[in-house]
Amino acid sequence: MSLRRFFDFRESRDEAKPFLQHLEDLRVTIFKMAAVLLGAMMLCFAFRSEVAAFVQRPLAGVDPSHPLILQSFGVADSFTISLELAFYGGMVLSFPFLLWFLAGFVLPALTPQEKRMLFPAGLVGFGLFLIGASFAFYGVLPRALDFFLKDAKATMNWEPKWPVREYYSFTTQFVISFGLAFELPVVVLLLVKLGIVDFAFLSRTRAFAIVIILVLAAILAPTPDVLTLVLMGAPMYLLYELCIGIAWFMERKKSGE
Repeated sequence: MSLRRFFDFRESRDEAKPFLQHLEDLRVTIFKMAAVLLGAMMLCFAFRSEVAAFVQRPLAGVDPSHPLILQSFGVADSFTISLELAFYGGMVLSFPFLLWFLAGFVLPALTPQEKRMLFPAGLVGFGLFLIGASFAFYGVLPRALDFFLKDAKATMNWEPKWPVREYYSFTTQFVISFGLAFELPVVVLLLVKLGIVDFAFLSRTRAFAIVIILVLAAILAPTPDVLTLVLMGAPMYLLYELCIGIAWFMERKKSGE
């Protein structure tokens, strides 16, 4: 989809805008999103000790001697890693606002009734993100860390010593990837609204979707065992089925208008 075609969609129910006006709207949206994200990052950085301790919880639950496992090898690690954690924490805190601003830019030509649905839709999107992130943090991540610790000790006869930077990067990216994966229904709702996909297309491509989901789960899964693959792949497939139901409902509602 070209940029011009996207801008045409933005003005489909309103007065036509010059191309430069669309770019100005984009600039303002990016500025608002950046400002909110920066504010959330500053808040997380102010509580960086608490945030760091929270991210270490899965490892502490698996191995009480976790402070002996995590080691810092960089002079400025305490500061740079705090900035990374502040960024990821800021993303989580500001996510509803980022979604709100993005929806306001992408869908300005909604009817008043549809605009009233933006707020609950944003809450649903944030809720799905939290569900996915929590599922990863409390369910999948501890099993992954336990597997790696036991594999290093029992199989390889190694004494694990993990760099602090690597642990935090692995943990935060893994949890956020789960949260974003659970945003699939919101993305599909937008694609259906744009007319890019429909119920027939989603139903027809179910078999291909299963294969793609299994491949993605195999790539993203932190451990090679079947259980972890199922823990990641099953929710993604259930979300895809939910997307099919959403598309069916939207088309039925539209045909009844």
